[in-house]
This record gives sequence, C-alpha cells and structure tokens, in this order.
Amino acid sequence: MDIFLQQIVNGLVLGSMYALIALGYTMVYGIVNLINFAHGDVMMVGALTAYTVFKVLDHVAPHLPGWLVVVIALIIAMLATGALNYFIERIAYRPLRNAPKLAPLITAIGMSILLETLAMIIWGRDYKVFPSGLLPSNVINVGGIVITPVQIMILIVTAVLLAGLTWLINHTKLGRAMRATAENPRVASLMGVNPNFVISSAFVIGAMLAAIAGVMWFANFATANFYMGFTPGLKAFTAAVLGGIGNLSGAMLGGILLGLIEVLGAGYIGTLTGGVFGSNYQDIFAFIVLILVLTLRPQGLLGERVADRA
Repeated sequence: MDIFLQQIVNGLVLGSMYALIALGYTMVYGIVNLINFAHGDVMMVGALTAYTVFKVLDHVAPHLPGWLVVVIALIIAMLATGALNYFIERIAYRPLRNAPKLAPLITAIGMSILLETLAMIIWGRDYKVFPSGLLPSNVINVGGIVITPVQIMILIVTAVLLAGLTWLINHTKLGRAMRATAENPRVASLMGVNPNFVISSAFVIGAMLAAIAGVMWFANFATANFYMGFTPGLKAFTAAVLGGIGNLSGAMLGGILLGLIEVLGAGYIGTLTGGVFGSNYQDIFAFIVLILVLTLRPQGLLGERVADRA
C-alpha cells in the first residue's frame, strides 16, 4: 500500500506538469481550432532561459536567496516565452488562419523543429543541470510516502494557476472576449472584440503556463536540454485530447489522469508481464491512451460532441 500511495503522489506531480502544458494547447485550440505542436518546445525554451538566468545571477549577484533567484528566472522565462509565442502566432500562424487545416499543422511541426534547432545552437547539445542549493532538497516522509518541497510546490502552483485561469476566462473582460471569439470570430468583431488581440493573448498566456511547467520540470528532474519539450509536449496533447480539447477543466483532468496512468503503469508493468517489460516502457501508456480516446470517445471525457456545420 505504501508503494501504491507513493506512485499516486508521483503521478499527481507528473500529471500537474502535463496539465499546465495541456492548458496552453486547449486554450489555443478552443479559440482558433489550431494544434500548436511547437508548444512543448516553448516549454523547453522557458526552462533553458531560466537556466541562463541562473548562471547570470550566480555571477552578478551570488548572494541572492535561492527562492528569489528562482522567482526572477521564472518571471524572465515567462516574459521570454510569451514574446516568443506572440511572434510565432503573428508570423507563422496568423497568415494561415483561413488556409486549409493541413497548412497550419505542417507549419506547427516545422516551427517545433526550428525551435529545437535554434535551442541546440544557442544552448548546445549537452544536458543542463539545475543548480543545487536554490531550492530545498530535503525529503519529507509522511507515513512512508516520500515527497520533496519542489513536488509540493508543483502541486500548489498548478492548483492556483488553474483557479486563476478559470477566473480569468469566466469573470473578466478578456475571458468574455475569448469565449466570444471561440464561438464566432466574425460576430465577435462586429461587437467590438478584436479577434487578433484575443488570439495573441491566448498564445501568450499559454506560453507563460508552459514556461512555468518547464521550470518546474527542470527543478523536479534536475536536467534540461534542447530536446526536453518534445515528449512532454506530445503527452500534454494527449492529456488535452483525453480531457476534451478546448475545455480547461478537461485539460486539467486529462493531465492528472495521464500522469497517474503513466506512473502506475510504469510501476507495475514489470509485475504484470512477469518481468518481460520494465519501467522504460512507460511512454507507451500515453499513446495507448491517445489511441483509445480517439477510437472510443474522440470528444474526450469532458468534451461535447459537436455536429459539423453545413
């Protein structure tokens, strides 16, 4: 039972990071029906930008408290990724807004490759290590369940961000504009809404959430490199589809469920298969889930089936 509860905690932590990335996917898709496959690489840029800030602050202000260094790095990473996603939307996606759906999809894949290549040129191919001493590294043991302060922070930050994003969408002028644009951009523009501003805002907010997820991923796993965003990005897309892409609560639910499925599957696959498969096969669970959802319930757990318009 201790092992099972430990796997549940690990799954919640992993699922929380998937959920933050999935929120970016689902916000953009809900407004412009676009799958931004470069979103995982935006997360990677956020993590590596934070790494650069860590190094700079270590030279210019080595006596700053660790938590303050992380906060400064996080803010700069959010600003950098927000600006990056704004220009990606402005240059790569906006001209293709009325093009056939295959065109922006191919552009998104190309943008993902471009970001990975540029990151490799800027930061190199080697793994970057999260600086020790910035965040508490002690282990908290609660009834046999081990959790770190970083993991507790991940759970709290994810819950706060989801609540804040839900409030933004449901109780602010920008949120109303987003919902109106998602319903019908042309009618929304006739009522004084600027669809271009709304869509750019969705890209920027999604990028900032991805930056937070990237820094938390970096802090939790202690390493980052130019390719780190590809697999989490695909899994976060799976989480968004599982929960119902376009639905914020669905993205959160899908991320948590996917994290639990992946961790529990990796923990017990060896036992269930008699040692034939090990935990290194954990990535297959996300894609099995994706196949099952697309086959059995393509609208996702919280999504609604929508009829095609004539």
